[in-house]
Amino acid sequence: MRLAGYLRVSTETQAEDGYGLDVQRAELVKWARSAGHRIVAWAQDAGVSGTKGLDERFGLADALDLVAARKVDGVAVYRLDRLARDLVLQEQLLAELRRKGGQLFTASAAEAHYITDDADDPSRQLIRQVLGAVAGYERSMIELRMRRGRARKAHQGGYAYGAPPFGMQATDRELVEHPVERETTARIVELRAGGASLRAIVDTLAAEGRPAKHGGVWHPRTVAAVLEAAAAT
Repeated sequence: MRLAGYLRVSTETQAEDGYGLDVQRAELVKWARSAGHRIVAWAQDAGVSGTKGLDERFGLADALDLVAARKVDGVAVYRLDRLARDLVLQEQLLAELRRKGGQLFTASAAEAHYITDDADDPSRQLIRQVLGAVAGYERSMIELRMRRGRARKAHQGGYAYGAPPFGMQATDRELVEHPVERETTARIVELRAGGASLRAIVDTLAAEGRPAKHGGVWHPRTVAAVLEAAAAT
């Protein structure tokens, strides 16, 4: 089958240094080769929580669009928790993928048997949902440790919470302007004021070599988010 490989890491540190993304990509390539599938497209969400929906998971939304357009037959993930770390969201995304006519694949041999439902074997759905619940518990424990760490950092003084928005950066525990990103924001506003569509702005930013946050690729949704933030300031 033709598949879209989907990669996700949840923290900004992982997004910046690539930790996890390269591992996921390599494992998916190896799995696809052994399973007789072809990964013809890649999509990723770097620094995005597995509890976020499609409105904040632009890479996953792009992968589902490829399925809907019949450009791929399904989506492959390194592990099921790369799709979601919330049981309800996991099942919603899986249902959405199936509604668009695609299948979900995982490189984890332990999970592969439980991805597809079988009316003659209800235990498949049960085990998949148990795995989703465990992923949600792990996410809650990670968040607890992060909250405690941030609380200690904030107690010592300085900026400690959340990823800086586009145009800002954390320097010496303070939020300050990111000069290059501020220039890109101004360019986006200028293009929009000139009547350019979101897609046209994406193409222009790519042609001008202006990367999104952490060197990422622009999408119409991320451009819209920058425009909304600029309008609010």
